[in-house]
Amino acid sequence: MAYWIQIDYERSDYVIDLDRISAFACAPNGKIIFWLPNSAHQIIINQQGDPEGYHQVLEYIKQVCAHSLAGSWIQVRYERSDYVIDLNRISSFSHAASGKLTFWLPDSSIPIIINEQTDPESYQKILDYIKRKTGYVIS
Repeated sequence: MAYWIQIDYERSDYVIDLDRISAFACAPNGKIIFWLPNSAHQIIINQQGDPEGYHQVLEYIKQVCAHSLAGSWIQVRYERSDYVIDLNRISSFSHAASGKLTFWLPDSSIPIIINEQTDPESYQKILDYIKRKTGYVIS
């Protein structure tokens, strides 16, 4: 089901289906960043620039975190930002001998690197997701 919103960004109006967004980054300064589907174009919104759009995106993020079907949406702290990511949209994972778990956000070139020591909860959730979705166990 589509969840369409209209936001004002860089003097243009965007109409976006939030259900098609695969990841959101919430920066410490209150900005919310997401990438438009099928492009590397990022949208950065804040409360001052577009209060209504900001509130709609924030409510959407809260909703998917609270009601994630099959636990596919996870929250990860990475490089001083909180990422909310739909693992169903991740198409590859890498697990290094050092224990680092890496995946790339769709529609951007950003790698997310998780270490078991720094974020054991997210690390385990991702390993569980990989096993549940693919049948593969990586360790």
